[in-house]
Amino acid sequence: MGKNIYKSITSDQLIKAYMLGIFPMSDSRTNKKIYFVDPKFRALMPISNFYISKSLIRVVKKKPFKITMNKAFSNVIRSCATINRTDTWINKELENLFISLHKEKYAHSIECWHNNQLAGGIYGLAIGGVFFAESMFSNVSNASKIALLNLVARLWKTGFKILDVQFLNDHLLQFGAYEISKKEFQTNLKKAIQLKVNILSFGETDEDFSDCLSTFMQARIEMS
Repeated sequence: MGKNIYKSITSDQLIKAYMLGIFPMSDSRTNKKIYFVDPKFRALMPISNFYISKSLIRVVKKKPFKITMNKAFSNVIRSCATINRTDTWINKELENLFISLHKEKYAHSIECWHNNQLAGGIYGLAIGGVFFAESMFSNVSNASKIALLNLVARLWKTGFKILDVQFLNDHLLQFGAYEISKKEFQTNLKKAIQLKVNILSFGETDEDFSDCLSTFMQARIEMS
């Protein structure tokens, strides 16, 4: 089956695509064309049941990074496309589209800082009670894991119901990622995007993230 390829799309069209359960990709960083993907199975990350290993808990307790939100979105998406990669599905057109969506308060990033340098991060798109995680990167060991964990804690606190990660891989499996059918995903998606939740509904300082993460991890302990 051939790809429906687009030379250009708008940010509004991109939002509508995600609301239908499809997402964009490109064949390489330098390829200007974009196509949409509608997989038979969708990978999700649990929010309340996110798995935190003992080794990650030990790292968290050391507080190796300062955590921020939306302080370096452009740098995060560019780093996701270029750091430790020979190639990527994030072409420059998609990068610019997501920067536009960030300005419209749809796209968000979580950043980890070490010695005032960007050490890692994750970015994605929030629509209703769904967060579509797009990509993450790490310049320093564990930075992407800590960024993901802080994202999950914030989604938990603000009432999000779905954390979409698109495709399964070994890295995501360690946190409890799993697959559901396209039909089930679209059914759940229709409900979750109607929710009135806001990822920006509480503070975005390092102290806010620390408090949120501590509360989340304590809740995970009480559940186990």
